[in-house]
Amino acid sequence: MLHKINLENILFLDIETVPETASFQELSEDKKVLWEDKTQYQRKEEYTPEEFYDRAGIWAEFGKIVCISVGFFNFKNEERNFRITTFSGAEKQLLRDFSALLEGHFFQPYHLLCAHNGKEFDFPFIARRMLIHDLPLPSKLNLFGKKPWEVPHLDTLELWKFGDYKHFTSLKLLTNILGIPSPKDDISGSDVCRVFYEEKDSQRIIKYCEKDVVAIAQIILKFRQEKLLEEAEIISV
Repeated sequence: MLHKINLENILFLDIETVPETASFQELSEDKKVLWEDKTQYQRKEEYTPEEFYDRAGIWAEFGKIVCISVGFFNFKNEERNFRITTFSGAEKQLLRDFSALLEGHFFQPYHLLCAHNGKEFDFPFIARRMLIHDLPLPSKLNLFGKKPWEVPHLDTLELWKFGDYKHFTSLKLLTNILGIPSPKDDISGSDVCRVFYEEKDSQRIIKYCEKDVVAIAQIILKFRQEKLLEEAEIISV
């Protein structure tokens, strides 16, 4: 079935997120209590709410998106390339810009969004942050009332599971075992918060995010048993 999908109809994406404030102490008193309640199970007695706050970026209620990188295939005659771009800056505006891309270019029923663990993280995180900012959900993220087979999402983690729902494989591990150049050659997800708030190096985060998008596209090519992308085929726009 994967071989029947036109690669040009897939929008590959990845997001990077951080806690909504640089430190726990910057939260309102109400939000501090809510954070303590939300993370009580994960923290147990090992961490205080403040010590655990550097992980707040994984929850849409306590985190924010600092960039969304997207990529798509383009074929002209015999030539193949993969175009990649990133939306960054103020969260509300980057969400608006990403939504405009979806509604303007990836809105047809045959268009698909693809991410690694996207169904559990990227897609719902984006949708939740849009609602928090009072932004309308684009059709590709509005799943209300849709049947499972109508959901326009591909997930490379789900594809790799082959129905084994207990199994989790990181993007780094999956690229390694499939012989795909690793995107994790600089920072890791746990570094993003520090790089954003302390180093204030958004470009480093964008580069990291874009490499993940390329890796996700490479995994789909590998699943289809097609030739992997070469550096010359990847174009930043």
